[in-house]
Amino acid sequence: MRSPKKALSAALGLGLAAALASAAPVSAASPSSHTDSPRSSPASIAAYQGSAADKADTKAFFEAVMKAAKAKLKAHPNAASVTVTYDASAAPTFAGQIAQSTSIWNSAVRNVKLQEGSGGDFQYREGNDPRGSYASTDGHGKGFIFLDYRQNQEYNSTRVTAHETGHVLGLPDHYQGPCSELMSGGGPGPSCQNAQPDANERARVEQLWANGLADLRSGKVS
Repeated sequence: MRSPKKALSAALGLGLAAALASAAPVSAASPSSHTDSPRSSPASIAAYQGSAADKADTKAFFEAVMKAAKAKLKAHPNAASVTVTYDASAAPTFAGQIAQSTSIWNSAVRNVKLQEGSGGDFQYREGNDPRGSYASTDGHGKGFIFLDYRQNQEYNSTRVTAHETGHVLGLPDHYQGPCSELMSGGGPGPSCQNAQPDANERARVEQLWANGLADLRSGKVS
């Protein structure tokens, strides 16, 4: 989740208002099944709309993860899914939310699975940042998810984490969507408690990774 308006182009995220002042670590927020309200408004969509550079970073992060998956597929060519590993050691405050996010996505899709592992294909980090939470490439073939303290106090923390993890799996932001869409991010506002991807988002991830698996096996992904 990034703060509204002029977010730095290297970052991509939910686009939530994060204060410039420092904030203390956040305690876990429980996910909710309430998905029918609120909805994004024209004002909230305008506030959180990302730039072309943001969208390019989303794609770059997904491609970096997909390239890391190729090596695993070589070792296990008949695997039915790809395992993407993450390192959460740099975000101990959010251990619960990261575990919940992993469970949410692993229950939602079959072609890709998330698993904690030292080093990892990507990393979670925590701290204070005026951009809020975001996912970004590190310039060395990997990426990281940054979880901002202040923002995670204002918004449902599991939704923030699951949304950012959605970028790793290939999903872009869609702030125009309702609360029932995980990738609508900050568009519906802080009262939105939904931390689950909807059917279309689940299907999109399945399609991306089914296509990715085919490309990996055919050598199209280098």
